[in-house]
Amino acid sequence: MADEKPTPPVDIRDTNKTVIADYRAQSGDVGDRAPLVLLTTIGAKSGNPHTTPVCVGTDGDDLIVAGSMGGRSRHPQWYRNLVADPELTVEYMGDKYQARATTVSNSAERDGLFAQMSQYIQGLYGYQDRCREHRQIPIVRLQRA
Repeated sequence: MADEKPTPPVDIRDTNKTVIADYRAQSGDVGDRAPLVLLTTIGAKSGNPHTTPVCVGTDGDDLIVAGSMGGRSRHPQWYRNLVADPELTVEYMGDKYQARATTVSNSAERDGLFAQMSQYIQGLYGYQDRCREHRQIPIVRLQRA
């Protein structure tokens, strides 16, 4: 058993490519999995488009996403891209449209949306505890342009 090589870590970009292709092929129908949205942001440094699948909730006509990144100390790249340029393309349930992202400020509204997102992102409160000293997990409202 000493000769066994450890399994290399999974590259999330490869996983995301598969998720994105499946999502598009099914027009956003993810079955019994947590609801997803595809966010296409413009790279803050590169200027290139980047598409990322993210768990999503709704609030009226708006979509809500959380930048949890598993409780890591840094914000996810898609969120950093949105801070630099809040305009993005959204693909949700077979609909593709332009939207504008705004970070929900600390408030009772944010607390309620965070609780809502915890229904879709298992361990969201634990993720916030894990990264508490470095950042607050952003809650982002996506409004159709």
